[in-house]
Amino acid sequence: MNNGAPNQGMRGIQEILLRYKEHCQEDTGIDMSFEIFDLRQKGEIPSLSFDIYISSGGPGSPYDGEGQKWENDFFDLLNAIEAHNLSSDHKKHVFLICHSFQMACRKYNAGKVVRRRSTAFGIFPVFLTEEGEEDVIFNGLPNPFYTVDSRDWQVINPDDLAFSNSDATVLALEKERPHVDLERCVMSVRFTKEIVGTQFHPEADPVGMKMYLLRDDKKNAIVENHGEHKYNDMLLSLDNPNKIKLTQSIILPNFLNEAVNALQEA
Repeated sequence: MNNGAPNQGMRGIQEILLRYKEHCQEDTGIDMSFEIFDLRQKGEIPSLSFDIYISSGGPGSPYDGEGQKWENDFFDLLNAIEAHNLSSDHKKHVFLICHSFQMACRKYNAGKVVRRRSTAFGIFPVFLTEEGEEDVIFNGLPNPFYTVDSRDWQVINPDDLAFSNSDATVLALEKERPHVDLERCVMSVRFTKEIVGTQFHPEADPVGMKMYLLRDDKKNAIVENHGEHKYNDMLLSLDNPNKIKLTQSIILPNFLNEAVNALQEA
């Protein structure tokens, strides 16, 4: 979903997959492989022959694809995966990140997808709901936990969510800001038992984040919106093993474990 734009997200996802592949081979003998599809730029779309799908962040508006073939293909794939899962014990699992998460919220009518007043970029706490505390993908994380957030859009109105599937639940929210007259953004939703997503970037790591923070445009935006103290605090937090390094080591691996275990049981 990155539309050919260079970013650290694709590198982060691939590094997690390569580590997990090695772990799987050593511990279970399972030989995993993965392919990359460039949907927005090249119109590539995976078939239903895959067991697990991870859809990346953007950039751009989650409405950029309205009426375009690539968006229809993406939604058709989610529909096909849902239909397959309803009729088969061999379930297919999906993880949706940031831009892909916002698009899925549109598809499933999960709250309102709106533009933020200002760009959110940095390392922020995320708060689990009661359902999130019980969800397997967050197993091993504290509440709250810290993660990388980078977005111009957000999903709001968690109390008025209208889902197409009664199994869907809000798993996480941004921090409460009583001094600001704004609704809390939805940070994670499990749309169906096998389809889950996050507004934030669980693939982000300290190396990639430091490269972002050292860019002049990112530094200036953070200092302007949050102050120089907050910017320096973000740089220092990259060395904290209990912040984004911990998040990166847990969420996507937990998702992969969930998917692989379900496939083995089937």
